[in-house]
Amino acid sequence: MTDNFLELDKRHVWHPFTQAQTAPDPVVIDSAQGVFLLTKDGREIVDYISSWWVNVFGHANPKIATAIADQANKLEQVIFAGFTHEPAVKLAKALSDLLPGSLNRVFFSDNGSTAVEVAMKIAYQHCRNTGQTGRTRFMTFDGAYHGDTVGAMSAGVSCQMFDAWKDLLFSVDIMPYPNTWEHDDNVEEKEAAALEALDRHLETYGNEICAMILEPLVQGAGGMRMVRPVFLKSVVDKLQSRGILVIFDEVMTGFGRTGSNFACQKIGVTPDLICISKGLTGGFLPLSVTVATDELYNSFLGETFDKAFCHGHSFTANPLGCAAALASIELLQSDETQKSFKRIEAAHHRGMDYIRELPQTRHHRIMGTIGAFDAIVDDGGYNSSLGGDLKKWFWDRNMLIRPLGNVLYLLPPYVINDEQIDEAWKAMALAMKELNPL
Repeated sequence: MTDNFLELDKRHVWHPFTQAQTAPDPVVIDSAQGVFLLTKDGREIVDYISSWWVNVFGHANPKIATAIADQANKLEQVIFAGFTHEPAVKLAKALSDLLPGSLNRVFFSDNGSTAVEVAMKIAYQHCRNTGQTGRTRFMTFDGAYHGDTVGAMSAGVSCQMFDAWKDLLFSVDIMPYPNTWEHDDNVEEKEAAALEALDRHLETYGNEICAMILEPLVQGAGGMRMVRPVFLKSVVDKLQSRGILVIFDEVMTGFGRTGSNFACQKIGVTPDLICISKGLTGGFLPLSVTVATDELYNSFLGETFDKAFCHGHSFTANPLGCAAALASIELLQSDETQKSFKRIEAAHHRGMDYIRELPQTRHHRIMGTIGAFDAIVDDGGYNSSLGGDLKKWFWDRNMLIRPLGNVLYLLPPYVINDEQIDEAWKAMALAMKELNPL
């Protein structure tokens, strides 16, 4: 059956981020529970990356599954233009209560890329609606990744993933990103240089900039590159003091990944727009939100439709997704989950002891539930040949660890135990010795 299943897959399925001509056969997953993926041939795989960072509470969480089932028997979908429903309203209120400041206006969409697209369109139209027609430029950080729609790709052009579509993208202003790590003696110098570059750019173009979009504290797909909260607070203060909107892409960093419910809380700032997806439904259903301040929302009010935000999706505020997200928020706020943030971070620090002294590694870094380091190779970056070898090496040992090129990281679900985290760090140390010897 499995062989036939794979033949059907090869005949009809187009997989993401995959060169089908050279890739090995995809693995058939039959079921999942907690931290484990169960393959069709009976293997039990520990999911150390929360299946692309979405299953924050583990697989098949019964609370979320029950919420979806209950909602499915009541209302599965309704057009959201001119209609509303209880799960969406409750979710919007719950998110507003969780987020700081006046982030009270929730716009629903389907995934992280569209949440970013929505934020950029809101920011741009806000400037037009308020008579700031000269503000047409966007800013971002070097190495950023914000998704795969055209606007999101434009904001993430410096991640070097979008060369095939470069002629479709609009120009963005790219600022230096002072990523840091443990025992980085130059971090203050790098931050000062980055802030000075920002000041110079704002002096020249400050009145033309609509918004800056950034991944707060951790650039995910760009290689788990981290910056300090104090640096980002300075950036946000400089931008907002000049009337430039700040968009936080918390698609990955949200829902506890940095050690706080949202990275903006760890930094101590309130962005003008925040994008949330991935952990929003605990990995069960595609759903995202872009949350705006009341001030931004009010700029779209008027007697004519031309000031309205003309954007939407067929499955906007899908009731099943909203029900899943409400259950996910309850789990996020539970004592068990809140304690797990510190527990996992402590386990990463202990596990990093296996890695720190290995001469073929560098830039060891931990932020909340994320632990990462770089393997020293000749062909660094997302396309590093070491990445594929490592992925297979871990898979052969029943571990789903998917390096970003030569960057190894753990981003586990919160139900993982300390022993499982310890085993992963030991395995990564052994992998370095076997696959990346000096």
